[in-house]
Amino acid sequence: MGNEKLLEYYSLFDKLLISMTDLEGFDLELIKKALAELCEFFKISKGITEFYQSPSNEKIHRGDIFVGYDNGEEGVEIISRRIVTQTGAVVKCSVYRSDKLPPLTDDEYHRVDIVMRTVLSFISRHRLQGAVEKFAFYDEFGYRNVRYFIRYLEQLNEREMLIGSTAIYYNLRHFTLVNREIGRSNGDIVMRNYFSMMEKLIGDRGIVCHVGGDNFVAVFEDEILDDVLAMLNGAPVVYDSENQKRIMVSASTGVFRMKDDFVFEAPGDVMDRIMTSSQAAKMGGKDSIVFFDDKMEIGKEKRMKIQQMFPLAIKNEEFKVFYQPKIDIETGELVGAEALCRWFKDGKIVPPMDFIPVLEYNTDICKLDFYMLDHVCKDIRRWLDEGRKVVRVSVNLSRKHMMDVDLLDHIIKIVDKNNVPHKYIEIELTETTTDVEFRDLKRVVSGLQQAGICTSVDDFGMGYSSLNLIREVPWNVLKVDRSFLPLDDENSQSTRSVMFKYVVGMAKELGLECIAEGVETKKQVEILKNNKCLFAQGFFFDKPLPLDEFEHRLNDHNYMIQEE
Repeated sequence: MGNEKLLEYYSLFDKLLISMTDLEGFDLELIKKALAELCEFFKISKGITEFYQSPSNEKIHRGDIFVGYDNGEEGVEIISRRIVTQTGAVVKCSVYRSDKLPPLTDDEYHRVDIVMRTVLSFISRHRLQGAVEKFAFYDEFGYRNVRYFIRYLEQLNEREMLIGSTAIYYNLRHFTLVNREIGRSNGDIVMRNYFSMMEKLIGDRGIVCHVGGDNFVAVFEDEILDDVLAMLNGAPVVYDSENQKRIMVSASTGVFRMKDDFVFEAPGDVMDRIMTSSQAAKMGGKDSIVFFDDKMEIGKEKRMKIQQMFPLAIKNEEFKVFYQPKIDIETGELVGAEALCRWFKDGKIVPPMDFIPVLEYNTDICKLDFYMLDHVCKDIRRWLDEGRKVVRVSVNLSRKHMMDVDLLDHIIKIVDKNNVPHKYIEIELTETTTDVEFRDLKRVVSGLQQAGICTSVDDFGMGYSSLNLIREVPWNVLKVDRSFLPLDDENSQSTRSVMFKYVVGMAKELGLECIAEGVETKKQVEILKNNKCLFAQGFFFDKPLPLDEFEHRLNDHNYMIQEE
């Protein structure tokens, strides 16, 4: 190859290298143009690159084939290169040239080979970047993940487009129940279709990302907020297009609008706000959409303070067990108690609503529950040793425990460590556990019963799927929520009275012990008697009592109700 030709080659090769290594991002058209000029220089008729995810995909020709240059002339393969990358992907490059032309010289052959190796290296690197992008910014289900969301926030901030945007964190409501009603595969379709609907609604004015489970985040221009919230309030989602089967999907949503006074220092400034307001939405009952405000910021600081104080409070045993008596309304006898937690800090009681929801944010509530169970067992053991009257005591466990695969063993270990007969312990689980896997709940309840430990479902009637809960889980005790208990001025035909009558009747037919909580008046006691609900707890009989007062009640107190 003469000097003039060699200079031309170097010029064309430089052009290819520059197009492939542009720091601002490569331009595919420039690369194709540079390759075409090199092919014309060497009188190449066709250049083909192939990419396969694996050698097995290569065997069945399942991959991407790209014709980088083709001048339409017939040709024979003169060089073919193949590499297997560290990720197991296969990249091939082949060039064709007319057999009517003089063959390439050794020098020309060598330089064509260099170009092909360069192309192979570029494709491998580009595909690797794509794989890294996929693994880093997409989850295993193909959804954009929270890293993508964080990167997008930072990009918006760099472009000074964050102000005037709205960020949301939303959780699909009762989605465990959706999976149970239509099957998990259909549930996955519902989630995917709802996500697609949200993506279509937001369009190029923002993004939606998957956080995990049935939780998602999104950020978008403020102008479309009303449309997004309308969809989050409830939208029909098709899961069987052939039969046009649909299901209504709504979400608990935390909303943060980024206004002029918002200062973005890190993505956490947005994430903290939408997660805080989302948590409030999940716990807020009727308010399924909650906007972040300054009061929540104060609440966040208070939450962090409680979380910091908790380990030392546990160590110093600042949490005390209070006992609320359970009464047999026919005899007035104290037949049981519910263990309730009271936190004494610097001589004052911290209200349960100030710390229980905070501890629910993480697994601290589980530590407190086990602490309570241990102290209840210690009290029962002492009563037995002192020859006192002993009654069955119920201990509440948070739904957070359902994540613990060894929960059953942990409960039994605490009870047995204190040498307490199992018949004196009742484990109480609130009905809000319907958003965890039923099979885990059923496994734990069944295991406790086999161990001779009583189980009860608390706040029956407050959750979303009460009947499913008692149909599939073998409880011993059903606690009827106070919202079902008729008020004094209601007659026997009121909605509340009718519902209470049938809830109690159903419990008895199922062989469940039935207890009404929140009993506050003598009239309500009479309603219980008329409906044959023979056990009750509430302020009419006693408030939660400190240990010494409860022990006095155990000794000699009777709650017999005097007839008027």
